[in-house]
Amino acid sequence: MSTKGQSLKDVLSSIFATSVILICVAVGFIVYYKVLGDPINFEGGNVEKGKPLGYLGIVFRGGFIVPILIAVILVLITFSIERGISLSRATGKGRLNVFVRNIRALLNEDRIEEAVAACDKQKGSLANVTKAGLHRYRDLQADTTLPNDQKVLAFQKELEEATALELPMLSKNLVVLSTIASISVLIGLIGTVLGMIRAFGALASAGSPDALALATGISEALINTAFGITGSTLALIAYNYYSNKIDSMTFKIDEANFSLSQTFASTLKK
Repeated sequence: MSTKGQSLKDVLSSIFATSVILICVAVGFIVYYKVLGDPINFEGGNVEKGKPLGYLGIVFRGGFIVPILIAVILVLITFSIERGISLSRATGKGRLNVFVRNIRALLNEDRIEEAVAACDKQKGSLANVTKAGLHRYRDLQADTTLPNDQKVLAFQKELEEATALELPMLSKNLVVLSTIASISVLIGLIGTVLGMIRAFGALASAGSPDALALATGISEALINTAFGITGSTLALIAYNYYSNKIDSMTFKIDEANFSLSQTFASTLKK
């Protein structure tokens, strides 16, 4: 993959990430005002002072932080799905261990073209790295100017460069999940503090406390806390799951690179 092509992919990925976040924010506010804030969810159709008739109305009482938290959860769901699809494609078809054994067997028999065809069929990140090395395989074998150890180093370098191009694609957008895991609970905490301020303000009012304001403040505090903790928990689970999957895939790529290098070195000694 060329540097220009990689840069284009980075730009498109940034546009995708920004677009998803903006769309999720818009959807969050639409859901808040059009669904949760629908008059049918409140007694007498009074959104401001009517008693909530269901859970949707109660959530609406959480205040203006709620649509932000809804947007955060939508972003989390979207990027979790995106990472799942991307990593599934990066894994490719079939078991990686079987794929590596097949490639080694083909290399031992000097069937390079069939090995390249197997990489095209596998279609994963490991196959892309292996295919990049195989493109140099014939040239290095035919090179009479380099000693065998230099050929092995050149083959290893080709595999390492191909790996360096694949790894960023595996971990892309994980930073979004880690950020959500950190800020979701903090955003919820902001809503909680605002709700408690309202609740204590109702208690401190002259004469009898404003029961509606007190209930609204407590609802706002609890709802935002629940949303914030939920978003942070789900993001942390998704981040750890995908990070572990990427680490496992990276280890398999490194292991395969070493195995292929050893196989290449053994063919040079024949």
